[in-house]
Amino acid sequence: MFGNLGATEIILIVLAILILFGAKRIPELAKGIGKGMKEFKKAVKEVEDDIKLDDEDKKK
Repeated sequence: MFGNLGATEIILIVLAILILFGAKRIPELAKGIGKGMKEFKKAVKEVEDDIKLDDEDKKK
């Protein structure tokens, strides 16, 4: 998942995030990222459904 990152690099990244955003802001950021991912997946699914419907209409 993280490619060639070792434990030390991951710890440094987490510490940098804590320093930049603070412990109170991290749950808010994670919630926002989660909502964004949910909306993105919903949009992708809608596009896929539209493509499938178009393909079915062309076959008829």
